[in-house]
Amino acid sequence: MDKFAALSAFVAVAEERGFAPAARRAGVATSSVTRQVDNLEECLGVQLLNRSTRKVTLTPAGETYFEYAIDLLQKLEEADRVVSEAEGPIRGTLRLSLPVAFSRLHVAPAIPQFLSLYPEVDLDLTTTDNIVNLVDDRIDIAIRLGVLESSSLISRKLAPHRRVVCASPGYLESCGTPNSPEDLDVHECLLFNYTDGEQTWLFSKGKMSKSIEPKGSLRANHSETLREAAVGGAGIIMMPTWLVGQDLCRGNLVELLTDWTVDHRPGDSGIYAIYLPNRRGSKKVRAFLDFLKHRFGDPPYWDLSEDTQILTS
Repeated sequence: MDKFAALSAFVAVAEERGFAPAARRAGVATSSVTRQVDNLEECLGVQLLNRSTRKVTLTPAGETYFEYAIDLLQKLEEADRVVSEAEGPIRGTLRLSLPVAFSRLHVAPAIPQFLSLYPEVDLDLTTTDNIVNLVDDRIDIAIRLGVLESSSLISRKLAPHRRVVCASPGYLESCGTPNSPEDLDVHECLLFNYTDGEQTWLFSKGKMSKSIEPKGSLRANHSETLREAAVGGAGIIMMPTWLVGQDLCRGNLVELLTDWTVDHRPGDSGIYAIYLPNRRGSKKVRAFLDFLKHRFGDPPYWDLSEDTQILTS
């Protein structure tokens, strides 16, 4: 019996909750996966899986064995990676989890250049605004926006994440320009639907701080939709400069309350790359993060005027 193949098959069945989906993941016949798990159970003399027509679940013995098996496979994968990256060119698959809008605007356009610099690296991208589990989803690098929660993950700040309040010239001409955070109470605010409850916009200036609960007739879970609505004159938005920087440069939007610092919540807001501690020495992880940080610049190109962006590109 190939013990490594049997362990891999068992872990896949446990994770996928079935033999057929595990076989599809591995690209082999279902009968092959079934035979490997059967041989493993026979070798151990215990039943690892409860089988039914609907789903497959772990037995108590299977739960214990699964923890050891997945740890062994992960350590073997890490050993393979460390040894393969120790010598020769940077190569291998790099699995990334990226926020949807940020990926489209600032990562996807950079990918051809990165792949031309590192032709032996393959990129496997997942774009989602959900928080992924790096271990369960086998992610090498995840990009997170805003303030990070404390965790055991390694983080690297790639750029600031500065939010601004802004509106179109047309809206301001029709409805007036707010001169203080309190003035927003009488304005149409466009809300990003990231929570089910009330939203709070936080403002600070020196030792002063103010919190506003904006109101408006448009709420959306897609930031680019709100940006389009704001450019069209629908109201005032609070958005990061990586999303609205070009509109500010071109005059499609006007930054408001510029003497106040704006954010959703306190903390060191940034554009962060996070990764597992066992990826700390990975050459391809370091290469990708160095590449992004250099491309974004300091200050990042989206915070520069359009003329300066052209000069520095």
